[in-house]
Amino acid sequence: MMHQAARATLMLVALLLLSACGQQAEKSASTPAPDAAGKTAVTAANRLFDQTAHVVIPPRFDDAGPFSEGLAAVRIGGKFGYIDKTGNVVIEPQFDYAGSFSEGVASAGIGPKNGYIDKTGTFVITPQLMVVDLAAFSEGLAAVRVGEFLSGKWGYMDKQGKMVIDPDFDTAGSFHEGLAVIGVDQRWGYIDKQGKIVIQPKFSSAGSFSDGLASVRIGDFFMGHDGYIDKQGTLVIQPEYDAAFPFVDGLADVKMNEKYGFIDKQGNFVIDPLLDFADTFSNGLAAVRVGDETTGKYGYIDKTGKMVITPQFDFADQFSKSDGLAAFRIGDAQNGKYGYIGP
Repeated sequence: MMHQAARATLMLVALLLLSACGQQAEKSASTPAPDAAGKTAVTAANRLFDQTAHVVIPPRFDDAGPFSEGLAAVRIGGKFGYIDKTGNVVIEPQFDYAGSFSEGVASAGIGPKNGYIDKTGTFVITPQLMVVDLAAFSEGLAAVRVGEFLSGKWGYMDKQGKMVIDPDFDTAGSFHEGLAVIGVDQRWGYIDKQGKIVIQPKFSSAGSFSDGLASVRIGDFFMGHDGYIDKQGTLVIQPEYDAAFPFVDGLADVKMNEKYGFIDKQGNFVIDPLLDFADTFSNGLAAVRVGDETTGKYGYIDKTGKMVITPQFDFADQFSKSDGLAAFRIGDAQNGKYGYIGP
């Protein structure tokens, strides 16, 4: 559920702070028993899902993040640990929070201690200042918040734990394509890796660059509309969407009149806005929801808009670009269980 919570944060606070997850299928009447190695065996008899959904790791986690660099953060009870692609726990649940691995490390915290761990679960980067929020490393730098959780300022840290861009921003996103979105006085713009502002903070919200374009909101935060700019800050797709998300392989999901569809880089709809919810494409598939947030089911479409995995999950995440798996959830957000499917 972590990934889509991040998307919700983008729509509400106008910023992609973390690169953001759950999915679900119709609940099984019984849970398969673990095998001798402690893994849950997946057999044809255990698959109570549509046959187009290949269950790789059956649902047994209390929360689950996306796979990245071979590992995924999962919550078992009140603590987070990490599993590999077979579902084996490789870093024991011990963290109060845990992010996805990126560039060999992941943000994590135990009580007052936070920083970045390696794939053995050992803290290898400890911030030199009082950091209260950490984003994933991207392009060698990580956005971190220094000071109080609500009032602290954001800057950027390198892998030695040193601040290399001073914490001068009210909010900050990860670097993508050489630029990072930042917020100052409720306006958003972009900086380069030297911390220089290259697109002035003038938008009421903004997202990260992808495929050379970034979504921005023109006008009032609540009443304005989203369009897309290029790296010179020039508006290249007019602001006519209620919400707009990153381009991936030439397509971006947008929201209009409470429905989602996909546009190309000329702003033309290639999948009409008829979906109740749609996530960004990854590995050629996009998670979509049919029905409302409470009772609707999630499945997956391809780039033609064809439903290729029948809506059957209570929550569904993107397929991991690096590892090819997607988290899903069975049951409601409070008591449901998470597992993973393959393509």
